[in-house]
Amino acid sequence: MRVRKSVLVAALLTLALLLSACAGEEALQEGGGDGATTQATPSGAPATDVASGEQCPVIVGSANFTEQLILANMYAEVIEQQAGTEVERRLNLGSREVVFPSLQSGELTLLPEYSGALLAFLTQGEATEKDPQPVMDALREALPESIVALEPSEAQDKDGLAVTQETAEEFDLETISDLEGVASDFVVGGPAEMEERDVGLPGLMEVYGLEFENFRALDAGGPLTTEALSSGQIDVGRVFTTQGVIDERNWVVLEDDKNLAPAQQIVPVGQECALTDEIRTALNELSAALTTEDLITLNKRVSVDKEDPEDVAVDFLEQEGLVSGG
Repeated sequence: MRVRKSVLVAALLTLALLLSACAGEEALQEGGGDGATTQATPSGAPATDVASGEQCPVIVGSANFTEQLILANMYAEVIEQQAGTEVERRLNLGSREVVFPSLQSGELTLLPEYSGALLAFLTQGEATEKDPQPVMDALREALPESIVALEPSEAQDKDGLAVTQETAEEFDLETISDLEGVASDFVVGGPAEMEERDVGLPGLMEVYGLEFENFRALDAGGPLTTEALSSGQIDVGRVFTTQGVIDERNWVVLEDDKNLAPAQQIVPVGQECALTDEIRTALNELSAALTTEDLITLNKRVSVDKEDPEDVAVDFLEQEGLVSGG
């Protein structure tokens, strides 16, 4: 066993600032969330009549974690500047069980979503598609009438496995397949459910043939996993692939080269009545510009460096030439 015997101390206090968004990330990535009860609209806010056939207002919503706040602000800013359309922002609302029904009802008319997680939500976990295009095709088929998915970004926020830079260099690790031959000497850490879920230990055995020396039940890419991986108590940690801590700690996320986890492309999903040609063009251009590496950097600026999500969103859009500065 390679793991050092150092004691886990004060992890929740010392690392809470790094991954304050993880509970929300887990909610959407697992295709449904933790039953958050936050109301999706302010008291008395009317729903848009999406069945009227008339143009709907643009009301962008978001779930309650860092990445969603950044993406929703990007959507709002690029629509306002490129399409010249006023946008109402209703952000930080809760889990998918709250947010997506609000899109269906017209209380919201635009959301940033994750292709595989939304497909799982809409099909009650029965979808089997893994690769990006089949996932998007199935998602478009599963979406309720009047709701459409625009062009997805290459950026993905997936369940992933991370190692330290030192471990990656010592064992020449770039992909999950590279763990073959060394996994039996490694301790892996993650949420307790990782022992049972298809994208966890059972899937790693079935798809990659990997059996680790030991599993430590920690959290879903949160402060416990962060401290354990950084201090050497575990060799491999379960993370979300766009977490800011990856950049901050210079970790290596191993490529899921056999597609164990389904694609989780960032994709704008909205009521068709709100999406004019100009708005579709603006959002599709944004999706084309956004990468997974961008999201890691942007998430770090908010969750670690404590910058404002709207400021971070605008900075990115200006750097990409999608909006004008000043």
